[in-house]
Amino acid sequence: MIHVHASIELHPERKEEFLAEFRKLVPLVLAEDGCLDYGPTVDLQTAIPAQPPVRENVVVVVEKWESTEALEAHLMAPHMMDFRSRVGDAIVNMDLHVLQPV
Repeated sequence: MIHVHASIELHPERKEEFLAEFRKLVPLVLAEDGCLDYGPTVDLQTAIPAQPPVRENVVVVVEKWESTEALEAHLMAPHMMDFRSRVGDAIVNMDLHVLQPV
């Protein structure tokens, strides 16, 4: 199993549009072979001192996949290509981390 955290910085005025499109995508991704979990998250303000300031325009996609092969197939899936074409100009920057349990 692998974990993926994709931090996506958005243009402030496009965040809600991005999330609406993303919510349509989730069921398609969850139906993919090898997908164990997939969903958008946003920073939660807490009183925990170690937490950095909330990033208002960042969505972090938290994913779990059976393998890197499943993740690679996901990235090339037609619904992913279509999603990227619809929301690409809403994205300022993206930072992807592929992780493994230890």
